[in-house]
Amino acid sequence: QVQLVESGGGLVQAGGSLRLSCAASGLPFSNYVMGWFRQAPGKEREFVAGIAWTGRSAVYGDPVKGRFTISRDNAQNTVVYLQMNSLTPDDTFVYYCAVAVAGRLTNWRDSDGYRNWGQGTQVTVSS
Repeated sequence: QVQLVESGGGLVQAGGSLRLSCAASGLPFSNYVMGWFRQAPGKEREFVAGIAWTGRSAVYGDPVKGRFTISRDNAQNTVVYLQMNSLTPDDTFVYYCAVAVAGRLTNWRDSDGYRNWGQGTQVTVSS
């Protein structure tokens, strides 16, 4: 059974940083894309960043380019991090990690392509 567990959310002041973690277990496939999405109540999920299982390919959503960095743990290649810097109140969302089979994902930014999701972690940025 696939499980994705996020951690690292919390409350931070504007301009601050947070690092989110996502630990995946039970993956029945080795070639994956791990993505981070975020969602506000009543809104659609927004793509934040994605990384391939090799750790060599990463894609970012426009609102976070230059501020957020996605990476994979070299020792545990099913653990992915999202380093978030220069946070603003507009970054206040529930953040979710998700996993997709790499060969079947045609658009990294489309949440419909991801097959398993974590429970989400709240990030709140105060002004």
